[in-house]
Amino acid sequence: MSLGLLSFVSPWLLLGLAALPALWWLLRLTPPSPRRQRFPAISLLFELRPREETPYRTPLWLILLRIVLAVLVILGFADPLINAGGGIAGLRALAIVIDDDWAAAPSWADRQGRMDEAINEAERANIPVLLLPTAPPAGGGPVTAIGLLTAAEARQKIRALEPMPWAADRAGALAAIDRAALPKGLAGDMAVLWVTDGLADSDRGATMRFIERLKELGSLSVIADGPANLPLLLRPPEVAPTGLILKVERAGAGLPQQATLRALDDAGRLLSRETVSFAADATTAKHELKLPTELRNRIASLALEGAGSAGSVLLMDDRWRQRPVGIVSGTEDANGQPLLSETFYVERALAPYAELRHGDFETLLQRELSVLIMADIGAVPEAEAARLKTWIDKGGVLLRFAGPRLAQNADNLLPVRLRGGDRQLGGAMSWSQPARLAPFPAESPFAGLPIPSDVLIQRQVLAEPEIDLGKKTWARLTDGTPLVTAAKQGNGWIVLVHTTANTSWSNLALSGLFVEMLQRLTALGQGVYGGQSRDPLPPLQTLDGFGRMVQPPPTALPLLPADIAANAVGPRHPPGYYGKATARQALNLGSALPPLAPLGAMPAGVTLNPVAGTETLDLEPWLLGGALLLLLIDLVIALALRGLLAGWRRPAAAVLALLMLLPAMARAQNDDPEKFALDAAGTTRLAYVITGNDENDSISKAGLYGLTLIVSQRTAADLGAPMGLDIEKDELAFFPLLYWRVPPDAAPLSDNAVQRLTYYLKHGGMILFDTADQLGLNGSNQGLGRMLRDMDVPPLIPAPPDHVLTKAFYLLRDFPGRYDGGILWVEQGEGRVNDGVSGVIIGANDWAGAWAVDENGQPLYATVPGGDRQRELAYRFGINLVMYALTGNYKSDQVHVPAILERLGQ
Repeated sequence: MSLGLLSFVSPWLLLGLAALPALWWLLRLTPPSPRRQRFPAISLLFELRPREETPYRTPLWLILLRIVLAVLVILGFADPLINAGGGIAGLRALAIVIDDDWAAAPSWADRQGRMDEAINEAERANIPVLLLPTAPPAGGGPVTAIGLLTAAEARQKIRALEPMPWAADRAGALAAIDRAALPKGLAGDMAVLWVTDGLADSDRGATMRFIERLKELGSLSVIADGPANLPLLLRPPEVAPTGLILKVERAGAGLPQQATLRALDDAGRLLSRETVSFAADATTAKHELKLPTELRNRIASLALEGAGSAGSVLLMDDRWRQRPVGIVSGTEDANGQPLLSETFYVERALAPYAELRHGDFETLLQRELSVLIMADIGAVPEAEAARLKTWIDKGGVLLRFAGPRLAQNADNLLPVRLRGGDRQLGGAMSWSQPARLAPFPAESPFAGLPIPSDVLIQRQVLAEPEIDLGKKTWARLTDGTPLVTAAKQGNGWIVLVHTTANTSWSNLALSGLFVEMLQRLTALGQGVYGGQSRDPLPPLQTLDGFGRMVQPPPTALPLLPADIAANAVGPRHPPGYYGKATARQALNLGSALPPLAPLGAMPAGVTLNPVAGTETLDLEPWLLGGALLLLLIDLVIALALRGLLAGWRRPAAAVLALLMLLPAMARAQNDDPEKFALDAAGTTRLAYVITGNDENDSISKAGLYGLTLIVSQRTAADLGAPMGLDIEKDELAFFPLLYWRVPPDAAPLSDNAVQRLTYYLKHGGMILFDTADQLGLNGSNQGLGRMLRDMDVPPLIPAPPDHVLTKAFYLLRDFPGRYDGGILWVEQGEGRVNDGVSGVIIGANDWAGAWAVDENGQPLYATVPGGDRQRELAYRFGINLVMYALTGNYKSDQVHVPAILERLGQ
């Protein structure tokens, strides 16, 4: 029975309210029990009182109290609910259709809550549940309906369900409905709940057909996000000469909106944080990311903050990297005649896609370089040739163009041996004609490029015949002579174009083919050679529906490079990295989806509700609890009326006074410095600084509690329970390490606190400041900035690779916490005091969040993006930190170097 927002699961019990008049009459008629008085005469003399008569009926206020008690009991057993829905009353089954695709991930917990409430309602109505996920399952099978299930079985299925990292297949869901073997007559008599992602199909008509089919099953209710809460999609960025053009898409325009993008490297370290703004009438927002080339080339992924879906993460590969290219020419540029320059056309072809650098060999090789282009340079001096070979072995690409100097004075830095001189095709003194290009071989990086018919080669250098000349030839003329040859050397390549880089020997430099060939040759310098290969690329890492990087599922299959070009995202090919660790390619969901569109208005007869609905409130425990309280009060009143509580006032007053004094006694114990000193000095403990922010301090306490457990389990250190410190009054010297989780709104330090902290640091103390925002000193944590200005903090540097923290107990390369990417700062020179140990350590990875556990030892917070492996590394850093605080620079002694090198496998 429903009365507006109030519903009753067992309304027939409300019939008990009809007995209230009889109860009133009975209570009013029945007098209370007579008071008992002991007979001894002497007692009568001492307790003479004015004559009192025992009432002959129950007082009115007591009758009302007992009537209220009875009402609470009756209402409680009727199980009243607020916001219980009530939409399935009288129906035979509940069908839950859930869009479990990428777009549902950001509010997945709310969606599970709404489905759980619907299942609870079905359980109260004692009807079965049918589940229909619309996203194709992992492995590529068809969409299948699950059911009919009991409420308990459906609840387990819903809690185990997770969003998939691809789009929903509503056409497949329609087929699944048709395949479902529903009992006769059930269709049309069901309560249908569609928990949708709020997005329409690319074909609006397909969405409406889906809705109409659901209406045929029964009364349809739709749970959908509002336009402002629809998911954002990160599209592949555009490569510009000055940076990357980031693109974010939303489903519908309406209001201005901002999104924050994070650029991360392979280790999850934050490289840049950008804000992208939507205009009120725009569905796409663009923002130019300007970073130095070295920093830009380290970007491994872009992620939208707070989005939490596979569509909010875009993995980067060499397609978006701007490769640094060095150019060395054999002659100076022609004065006033740039079109005759040997490097003019190379520069114009690569300028939009690469960072061009000019200089000699020594200058160019001092910085990171992907490709080195040599235009008509003859023999290279031996010293420079040796440096070039070393650079090529490490993965560099040497691209050489022929010319008169190379034709007359070739060296060994070539893929093939050359004949002396050059070959002239066509001209007044030649019988031959300029040659055209033949189709590129299938194994060539140029395979698939169209060849313009007007490209003519007039002169070239010739290669000496060799057995493997055909394997080294990437492009040839129609007469079979090589035009581009290449040879692998170490991890790099040596490539020779057998004609000039300008127009003196051919018109190749004037064609669009020249630009495309240079782009593919430049890509070799980043380990992407083989991108045009037809070999399948195995999955390396994939994204789940929440946008987290995970190990590939067993159902993920290798794909061809052509599949990446076709954006073949699906159950068999989830988004992620494919290929080899040194030459991986990214498959992104944002490249495969059509333009986003909102679901739009619902047809007549369909109820639309938001995802974040009002939670059902069960009043039964509150009503029965209130009834129990009134029953206890009634019992006390009855005993008092019978005189059985004589002399109770003084003991009750004493108990009440004691209860009131307990908080004061507890505060007095906490404020007792002697007791604090005994607790702190009795055993070695870690301590955290109490900041006044309850959430912040609870995380610090749980984190140090978890770290203490791990340290006690894995090391010989026997630590006591962690303690919270008030830096204004508590003694700091008892603790070897203080953990300070600094909130952004931290108040400035008082002069007393500054003096106490300075004294603590100068006498061997250590403080780990954690801003927990992944930014640290690079961020905008004003609280940390104020503290560092007030304190006498020495110069800080990023922790070097050989710092004692990397080897105090475990061998570490990074220091992840709940997040991975922030820089760990230590004192320069490892401190001026305390035997070279850094007293101040600053980071931003929220280590307490990674260490935090509950009373059962279970982690409280997720570690992103590395999951359990990242939490393990966070524990190892915590152990190293404790060992560093307890033993100092012990592990920096050279006596440990052989054992450490053996452990590292060096």
